[in-house]
Amino acid sequence: MEFDIVGSEAIREGRATDAYFLRTEEALDHAGRNPHVVCDVTADQFGTGDWEVLAGLKDAVALFEGLDIDVHALPEGTLFDGGPVMRIEGSYREFARYETSLLGFLSGASAQATAALEAVTAAGDEASVLSFGARHVHPAATAALERSALVGGVSGFSHVAAGEVIDREPGGTMPHALVISFGNGHQEDAWQAFDEAVAPEVPRVALVDTYTDEVDEAIRAAEAIDLDSVRLDTTGSRRGDFRHIAREVRWELDVRGHEDVGIFVSGGLGPSEIRQLRDVVEGFGVGSYISNADPVDFSLDIVEVESEPAAKRGKLSGTKQVYRTPDGGHAVALEGTAVEGEPLLEPVVEDGEVVGTFDLEAATERCAADAARVGFGDGE
Repeated sequence: MEFDIVGSEAIREGRATDAYFLRTEEALDHAGRNPHVVCDVTADQFGTGDWEVLAGLKDAVALFEGLDIDVHALPEGTLFDGGPVMRIEGSYREFARYETSLLGFLSGASAQATAALEAVTAAGDEASVLSFGARHVHPAATAALERSALVGGVSGFSHVAAGEVIDREPGGTMPHALVISFGNGHQEDAWQAFDEAVAPEVPRVALVDTYTDEVDEAIRAAEAIDLDSVRLDTTGSRRGDFRHIAREVRWELDVRGHEDVGIFVSGGLGPSEIRQLRDVVEGFGVGSYISNADPVDFSLDIVEVESEPAAKRGKLSGTKQVYRTPDGGHAVALEGTAVEGEPLLEPVVEDGEVVGTFDLEAATERCAADAARVGFGDGE
């Protein structure tokens, strides 16, 4: 049996679309109309003060390669709180059927990058955050998930095939299944088998909450192999005061001379839990908070037809530019209006030729710098 996956060919041909766009093409062709339009992709028309991270741009722009249109967009990793994140100009029939895929590429990715930034900001400068959410999304979407999480600032991720797609090495050590395979009372055998079998460059992180108390298994693991860290992934129903458990593990490891063994925690963590633990642990595995983030509600709207204002009710007509103001704000203005600040919408497609660049490291650095500039997470 084949998997239920819409392939690249269908996306490029514009068949990964809502049926009403194909009906629109039929109606326009019948009427002999194909107006020159300007379209905005927006979530909010005016600034809201709720910052989000633009991600998914690389795939979105790939839709337009070879089409006779011009596209401007915010650089990937830019934080925005209103106004257009993308502007498309050209004959409407040239790109109408791609709207569904375009918004799909941007909406989920931007939400996941924003959630990743929230987790990273909560962890602070001393602790690392890894993306563990691939099991919560369709396998076909895992590379986009992990790329978006990296844009948001996570230190790494776990999914092997996603790493092959985005050319990054996945991380991860052991599940409970490894320990269970050796049986209760034989945890040391599991940890030692891992240590002996896995490549030396893989960090030695032992899962220490399978059968007995976390302190007991942490001490036993630290004495069984040369550990980098222990991982606490205690089931929520048995967790109790997770901060107290982590502090107790830290104390008991230290008192036995294992100060160099770090503590890594995972399992249902979001920013609030991370803030409670960040002074006790060295790293966090964050899954569903990133992978299941509510999509950013982008829409694509015509704002000009044949150079005339044309937006529908609730949308803003006219060709626009957005700016990062000196105080870190996000200003929206009609193009050509004098605004003090750095213009953010830049060409990514010119006459069907992709002219933008989509470097992952640059997007990650931009996100971190922009977050500092706008005060993302201040006061939390």
